[in-house]
Amino acid sequence: MVLVKTQAGQEALKDRRGSLSSRQRSAFILFDGKRTTGEILAATAAMGITQDDVQTMIAQGLLAPLSGQALAVPSAAAGADSASAPVTTTGEASGTDLGTIASPMEGSGRSPKERYQAAYPIATELTAGLGLRGFRLNLSVEGAGSFDDLAALAPKIREAVGDTKFDRLDKALFD
Repeated sequence: MVLVKTQAGQEALKDRRGSLSSRQRSAFILFDGKRTTGEILAATAAMGITQDDVQTMIAQGLLAPLSGQALAVPSAAAGADSASAPVTTTGEASGTDLGTIASPMEGSGRSPKERYQAAYPIATELTAGLGLRGFRLNLSVEGAGSFDDLAALAPKIREAVGDTKFDRLDKALFD
């Protein structure tokens, strides 16, 4: 979804005493009506900006969807874990195994770019949470510039974080 600053948002940005924290302000500036929410979340993941921050800015009336778009409200199942694409839950375990990488167009029909944008913030969060033991893997994830690069790292990430934590990334990449 593409979001733009509202008039109230423009005033809050100029005022500097508004409800925006410094990290939210940095992300807020990027909402220019050209970039998707997923792209902005990926760019600001290192600062700790999450979907919750974006939802807060929307709730405060600082951001609004580009004209002609409906506002997507994330479900409780998706929460802050989704970057830009809706997550559907079926209750089934993922069928992706360590040796098989699904085609990017299988499942929900999202493009590889959309899958990458949804999965990158999750992958960086998971590998950053490993601390020093996941340092090299985290560098590899940060160097991944496409869906194929990230999908190739998926088995290593699964092995490092376990199936339970990996499930979010699995859905973002392959669902």
